[in-house]
Amino acid sequence: MSTVLELRDLHVEFGPEPAAVRGVDLVLRRGEVLGLVGESGAGKTLTALAALGLLPDRATVRGSVRLLGTELVGLPVRELARLRGRRIAMVFQDPLAAFTPVHRIGDQIGEVLRIHERPRPTRRAARRRAIELLTELRVPEPDRVSRAYPHELSGGLRQRAMIAMAVAGRPDVIVADEPTSCLDVTAQAEILAALEDARAATGAALLLVSHDLGVVAGAADRVAVMYAGRVVETAPAHQLFGSPRMPYTMGLLAAAPRLEAAHALSQMPGAPPTPGERVRGCAFAPRCPVARSGCESAVPRLTLADGAQGSARAAAGGHLVACRHPEVTATRTAADLYPTSSPPAPRPRNAVTALRVTALEASYRGHRAVRHVDLEVRRSETVALVGESGAGKSTTLDRIIALGAPEAGRVEVLGRDTARLGRSEARRLRGRVQIVLQDPSSTLDPRMTVARIIAEPLEAQRAPRERTAARVRELLAEMELDPGTAGRRPHQLSGGQRQRVALARALAVRPELLLLDEPVSALDVSVQAGIIALLRRLTSAPESPACLLVSHDLAVVRQLADRVVVMHGGRTVESGTVDAVFDRPRHPYTRVLLSAVPALGRPRPAVPRAPVAEADPSTGCAFRAHCPVYRELPLEHRLLCERDLPAPAVDGAACHFPHTDEGMPLPGRPASKGHPPVQ
Repeated sequence: MSTVLELRDLHVEFGPEPAAVRGVDLVLRRGEVLGLVGESGAGKTLTALAALGLLPDRATVRGSVRLLGTELVGLPVRELARLRGRRIAMVFQDPLAAFTPVHRIGDQIGEVLRIHERPRPTRRAARRRAIELLTELRVPEPDRVSRAYPHELSGGLRQRAMIAMAVAGRPDVIVADEPTSCLDVTAQAEILAALEDARAATGAALLLVSHDLGVVAGAADRVAVMYAGRVVETAPAHQLFGSPRMPYTMGLLAAAPRLEAAHALSQMPGAPPTPGERVRGCAFAPRCPVARSGCESAVPRLTLADGAQGSARAAAGGHLVACRHPEVTATRTAADLYPTSSPPAPRPRNAVTALRVTALEASYRGHRAVRHVDLEVRRSETVALVGESGAGKSTTLDRIIALGAPEAGRVEVLGRDTARLGRSEARRLRGRVQIVLQDPSSTLDPRMTVARIIAEPLEAQRAPRERTAARVRELLAEMELDPGTAGRRPHQLSGGQRQRVALARALAVRPELLLLDEPVSALDVSVQAGIIALLRRLTSAPESPACLLVSHDLAVVRQLADRVVVMHGGRTVESGTVDAVFDRPRHPYTRVLLSAVPALGRPRPAVPRAPVAEADPSTGCAFRAHCPVYRELPLEHRLLCERDLPAPAVDGAACHFPHTDEGMPLPGRPASKGHPPVQ
């Protein structure tokens, strides 16, 4: 295959600080997918932006970026602009920020065509072509999407529209920067399918930047791992994920939670250097369990993993590792190198209920977001609430934390009906219920020190000063934070440290019910492993609070939850122990949800390859339009799904034709060996 993009000895510097990208070599061939992975601050996004000439003016770029033989470093801005969109295009992480908010989606896609196509199409012709592009990418209701403004679309639809805009000029290279970040598993699968469609339609090569190892494992042909501004390992995907040789890569893979079962997670010690920090020798040496004398003084170069000599250029398709001692890792596993945190033993189910939600209904911005939710969390138990974006998880959580009267149904918190609480009663109860949100940066006061942040809930309860100070010290130790952290402010902490501070603040008043809203979704996999281990210890302690965990990451749920409640279309569709629901799911939606999870060591999940219209949620089962079981039913049995709502089920599935261990029972037909395969 011919080379379409080549980066040679790429450096990116900002002022007098040390380089943030330090000598990156990458080769991207026509039609292939190259995954670029690593922790935050590794230099992945800077490398991608440098490839498009989109770095800020204060950045200095050294080295070479060649696109189809044309050198981009030093190219005048006007010539770079002509290449962007036509020869190389980018799919940004946040399409809401990338789209212009005051123009319709179809006009923005059409503008790319008007800039690059000759003869220049009319605006009307460009809009028609935009609809065709959305249709080619299997976007449902392409006419409506083309007429919509960016804020009127879901995150998944905005991302697919961004892909349509990227491929409008039929580029040779597509750069996708975290295109599936913060999306639920089915939306992730749809985005990856859209990128595959775009690549097939244009023949473009794809540089896929992501911290999600499962996504990269299922999508990439080759993978390059970055650490502290350098590529430290690169190999064909099956080799890198099957036989990693760099200790850092081994640590990343061992820290990733897996869907198959709760398992011991490895944790790498320490933290990566901050971008621009001066580094001597191997940047990973301070964290590396196999570091030897000389590792911290000499920078290792990429060489063939089998020890043979050869340049990165000559062996670009082989397995290369930047390590002075690859012979050590050849015979050792990640479990040999890094300590693990074992999952807690199953706990007996407490009979006392901390939270009970019954037949809850709720609206959000005039939309009926929650139609019927039943869930229960008992003392010392962790229950996960899962489902796609728009399922109603966050609205359910909002109604619980509000401690007020719901529109319909009943919410009981620590034995109290929230509809009957007076203002003073609600205030007292609120101290017994705490919440930890997804982004601690938005909830921690930037003007306050860590000690003040943790102490604030205790001060609100007028706790004595000495007891408050002692509790702050106790929580810092419990959260594995250095005592010196007490005097710092949030902006001086890493993402993982900020989340530990948010947990400490929530636990300061010893709550009886803890609500966790996506507590690890914004964290790198290695940092995430540490927070998961911490949450395991907290929730397995004898006096641990009851926990309701809201998450779209099912692998994380497997590691933390005792039971799981699945939502779809504002309704509870299945619930049970996490092992029962994950290993023997009964509802077709749960089976589709689990099959969409990207995972290491298994084929890329399948997704529906054609848009389908949503079913009317006011009658019958709202999932039937996407249901693989419904599609296989005889006509007379489909009427049941179309006419009648399935009855809500506790520790079971709200489905007319649930899967059983014997298969899928149908009236007048013997049980099959299971649901039809998910397409």
